[in-house]
Amino acid sequence: MTQTIMIVEDEEKLASLLADYLRQSGFETVWIGNGTDVVPRVKERQPDLILLDLMLPGRDGLEICKEIRTFSQLPIIMITARVEEIDRLLGLELGADDYICKPFSPREVVARVKTVLRRSGEHPAPAAGGLTLDPERYSAQWKGHDLDLTVVEFKLLHFLYQNPGRIYSRTQLMDRIYSDQRIVSDRTIDSHIKKLRKKIAAVAPEEELIHSIYGAGYKYEPPGAS
Repeated sequence: MTQTIMIVEDEEKLASLLADYLRQSGFETVWIGNGTDVVPRVKERQPDLILLDLMLPGRDGLEICKEIRTFSQLPIIMITARVEEIDRLLGLELGADDYICKPFSPREVVARVKTVLRRSGEHPAPAAGGLTLDPERYSAQWKGHDLDLTVVEFKLLHFLYQNPGRIYSRTQLMDRIYSDQRIVSDRTIDSHIKKLRKKIAAVAPEEELIHSIYGAGYKYEPPGAS
């Protein structure tokens, strides 16, 4: 089935250029030029990925990204001419999957789109070291031993496992795990991670799969990774 890319960009010539390159790569495209129209269109027909400009008439990209994350985890790549680090961090904490800064090559955009779609569509096979995850049953095993995780613990492990080596802050993890936007403390994630590590250690005392990165957050490293 052909995948649909929603291009949210108020510069019509740029949007048209991106659409041409994406169609040449086999994608269908939908163009929206006003920020206020995005969320209703996403709910009406969810695309496979959104290229979301930061600066839009009607409503800015960060607000749009935040609202979409309350009801969908579809991949979002933000496009911006504002390269200040605070914008990058804020965008990622609101749930963006990647950033592309203007000016850019349309070929680079197509490559990023393919990478993010491939990553979001992957269903991890059992890890070489013995970790097996079953998202349908919220079941996790290490070499046949059930880890007996809660739903939240499983979601944390599964999300980190799908993004090995990437560091996520507590806020990013909360946004991913608590999609209903409930108010929880930063330390709630710490508590879940502590319990998750304890359960992993009970069946795999020689492995440290979840790593704490001081001042930054947490990451997953596959068994045997340096």
